[in-house]
Amino acid sequence: MKTLNKYLIYIFLFILIVIVFPAICTKRRNIKAEEHKDTLNQDSKNIVEGISYDYSKYGRVKLLHKKNGQIEEIAIDEYLYGVVSAEMPANYELEALKAQAVAARTYTVYQISNNKGKHDDADMCDDYTCCQAWISKDDRMKKWNENKRENNWNKIVKAVNSTAGKIITYKGEVINAFFHSNSGGKTEFASNVWSGGKDFPYLQSVETSGEDGYTQYNSEVIISKKDLLEKIRKEYKDIQINFNEKESIKILEYTESGRVKTVKIGNIEIAGTKVRSMLNLKSTNFSIKLEKDNIVFSVIGYGHGVGMSQTGADSMAKQGNNYEEILKHFYTGIEITTI
Repeated sequence: MKTLNKYLIYIFLFILIVIVFPAICTKRRNIKAEEHKDTLNQDSKNIVEGISYDYSKYGRVKLLHKKNGQIEEIAIDEYLYGVVSAEMPANYELEALKAQAVAARTYTVYQISNNKGKHDDADMCDDYTCCQAWISKDDRMKKWNENKRENNWNKIVKAVNSTAGKIITYKGEVINAFFHSNSGGKTEFASNVWSGGKDFPYLQSVETSGEDGYTQYNSEVIISKKDLLEKIRKEYKDIQINFNEKESIKILEYTESGRVKTVKIGNIEIAGTKVRSMLNLKSTNFSIKLEKDNIVFSVIGYGHGVGMSQTGADSMAKQGNNYEEILKHFYTGIEITTI
């Protein structure tokens, strides 16, 4: 009998060790895994859906869709998801995306406060040549690779939500937070681009390193002498030019940042900003070279050059700067405040 009891005890211990204990451990691991999964899912949901900041003012934006003329009223940060995802690549550093979010929010508040009536009943439009670029979530997701869509969108949303309520001010007033793609290493004074720019002391010229590593840094436009003359004649009827002359086209003056201020083309003097718009150049930082029947415009940078450079922001973020340091670099004498 003792031997039988001994065997029964061995069998019981065997069942506990081989079957019961592993089952209990597995169940505990599964519970912990489910709890962890639920936490991650909730965090993701909070990032995408939850905006805890309570705007007392400027909480909603009336957005005019230029294509169909419809006005959509949406929460400001939901609007900014579309702006940031349209204006800056999602693969840029998170701190650069945060800087873009704050600049875009600031620009929006400035426009609402200072340009009422620009779009009748709307605050902003979705045309980048007029206000800021904007794209819907569905359209944005379609443009990304399928395996990157969710991560990209969550990154954009995190950049906006983690800076909720933050805007840029100068001496207590919201600034006109211009931004552009690539400054070519040095931003431009606002007064060299728009009339009245001298009224913006926070839009000064600053240097930024690392922008030459981006595709937006260099570009080239080649145009025939005949086509150039035709384009200029549309706006300057009296132009006369002899391309055989050595200085038939000559840059006469540069701005402080090294961009072209004035160009002599034949008997006409034209502002660098005008040449850029007529020939669709990416910036006013260009050189000119005559080659047989063509004229080559070699361009550095992309955009008007005023305010924050987006590639410059990403370069600074890669060097370890946070979004506040980035903004304070590109906008002179400013503060980051909460509305």
